[in-house]
Amino acid sequence: MEINNLIEIIEEKLKKNIKIENLNIEDKSFLHKKHKNFNKDKFHIKLDIISFELKQINLVEANKRIHKILKKEIKDFIHSLQIKIT
Repeated sequence: MEINNLIEIIEEKLKKNIKIENLNIEDKSFLHKKHKNFNKDKFHIKLDIISFELKQINLVEANKRIHKILKKEIKDFIHSLQIKIT
């Protein structure tokens, strides 16, 4: 999968399932290029999310919710998922 397609899917799924005021998705895969287990078909994704809805629940539950929404993408295309919720 191309990174731009993955970003579109992530954005669509998160916005469909969570009330989000602002979402920034970055490809940080370059951080893993020298790792022994590096796979060019899996990406390091950074999510910066502004969501009053997620801020109403504790951080662990918010992260679990995001992981559940992106379960397939994490399994198939994401090596690392970095999440920042404000």
